[in-house]
Amino acid sequence: MKMLRSMLFSALLITLAISCGSPENTNNNAALPAVTQKQFGYEKGQQVPQDMVCMVNDEFMGKKQLAVPLDGKIYYGCCENCKERIPKDENVRYAIDPHTGSKVDKAKAYIVLIGNEGQVAYFEHQNNYKLFLKQNKVL
Repeated sequence: MKMLRSMLFSALLITLAISCGSPENTNNNAALPAVTQKQFGYEKGQQVPQDMVCMVNDEFMGKKQLAVPLDGKIYYGCCENCKERIPKDENVRYAIDPHTGSKVDKAKAYIVLIGNEGQVAYFEHQNNYKLFLKQNKVL
């Protein structure tokens, strides 16, 4: 039992050490609550700048993020871990357009703030977002 607890504690420490929120990897960014988002001039349902979104966590961060150039495009991450992950993990560079279900490159996407805690959605272009709103009325 003591050995199991020790292994679990070690696993937890490793997880914390490689997470975005660890002191070693952080860019001192955190998801912003809705009230804070309004202070930056962005509200739920509005397009947000790509460079203010952590494309790994899919969250609006309220300030410029770390740029990660790759194949002539620029992706953004909130910490060194994200910066390292973007070139290695294709899954974090792409999203699904909620309107069409098509795969969208996050570096080229029309990004919209959709949640009260900074969550974003990626659309292939603005027209897809408008059609999505017209059909769903969810925001």
